[in-house]
Parts: sequence; C-alpha cells; structure tokens
Amino acid sequence: MSIVNLYSEKSGEIGRFLYDFYEKKITLENDLKWEKFFENPVDMADIIGIYVDNKDDFKVNMWISLDEGAFINVTESNADTIIRYLYERYPY
Repeated sequence: MSIVNLYSEKSGEIGRFLYDFYEKKITLENDLKWEKFFENPVDMADIIGIYVDNKDDFKVNMWISLDEGAFINVTESNADTIIRYLYERYPY
C-alpha cells in the first residue's frame, strides 16, 4: 500500500490545499498533518502533480511512501521523475 503524507507548520494550510484539490471541504483530525493510503500507487500521481504546480501557494510539505518504511520528500525537482516512475513500476 502506498501513502501520501502532507505536513504543515501553519494551521489551515493543509485544509486549504485539500479544498482546492478535492473541490470540497475536508474535515481534518490534525490540522498540521494529513495521511492517505492508496491501493493503486498510480492514483497518487494527480495529487503529486497538483501539489507541485501549486507549491508556492501553500506552506505544505509532501512525503510519499511506495515501500514500507521508506519515504520520499516530493519537490519541484523530483516530482516529474516520481510520477514517471509510478507509471513505469505500476503499469496496470
């Protein structure tokens, strides 16, 4: 199972980002951290792309995990490579 984690030091930032992504208000248990599990890792590509395209508008950090216990910080410089890798590793 793959994971996307969002972290922020600024209250409300994750909620604003998720509102823009899902186009609806998301209720968060923790205003500074959000975690979502994906059965199909390719489904993470959309949120990674939106995150990088809007990174300057939100004070949010993204980390993903494709393999248990290993997390990768998503940045502007590695997002395209990560998305390509998702489609190559999980071509279904």
